[in-house]
Amino acid sequence: MYEFPEYFLDYREILDPSIRWTDRLQSSSGDWTGNLFDFFFRVYGKVVKDLKIPFKLEGITRVDDTPVHKALREALANCLVNTDFYVPRGIVIRKDEETIVMENPGSIRTGKEQMLKGGISDPRNKALMKMFNLIGIGERAGSGVPDIYSAWERQGWEQPEVIEEYGPDRTILKLSFVKKVAIKSGDKKVAIKSGDKKKVTKKTERQMETVLEYMLPDKEYKTSEIAEVIGVKESRARVLVNELAKRNKIKAIGKNKGRRYKIK
Repeated sequence: MYEFPEYFLDYREILDPSIRWTDRLQSSSGDWTGNLFDFFFRVYGKVVKDLKIPFKLEGITRVDDTPVHKALREALANCLVNTDFYVPRGIVIRKDEETIVMENPGSIRTGKEQMLKGGISDPRNKALMKMFNLIGIGERAGSGVPDIYSAWERQGWEQPEVIEEYGPDRTILKLSFVKKVAIKSGDKKVAIKSGDKKKVTKKTERQMETVLEYMLPDKEYKTSEIAEVIGVKESRARVLVNELAKRNKIKAIGKNKGRRYKIK
């Protein structure tokens, strides 16, 4: 903390929308070491706990370590070793029923396009990378991110998403466990012609209920505030408030960036 005053590690688990956090781990809580090594193993144990991946057999020996497990280790190690520990907001790992989001301060050193291609390794903290390599974690060939995409493709899950934010710089990796929906072009046309609306999922209904429970009468809220409360991106929060406005549960005040929402 003396060398890196902005050092902060945060794991948030939201598996029940009626509870703000079903599990939380922070480096500053004082009830554990708060160091990167312990954070890695504690968080890895939590993110793989509910993975529904069929096990393999080699002869009569069960093999529990799948490509998805390896991909999650790589993603978590990449998040830690590529963090700029001088930048505010720290490392945040969020898990809900359908996604894991890993955020770290700092830009992508090789650039997003090269990172997705692979082949070049340029970790921000080389000493940390070497320490993880010594315990068998992390790749030095720059193949970590392509391997994650490959593992997700084999499972038929929605493609991982890499997002870059600036001011301060931040890199976000979103991993979804939702199966891709294959729609034939003919089916798509029929759906459009019949005017079918996208069905609202149970998860969306629960998130909207959480938003309504959080909002107080006579108080206005920004989309960013609502996103922070339920632990989603602003784009997702915007979908929720738009749906609530359609249902006449909340009303929008103002336009564009200055828009706020108030419960009816």
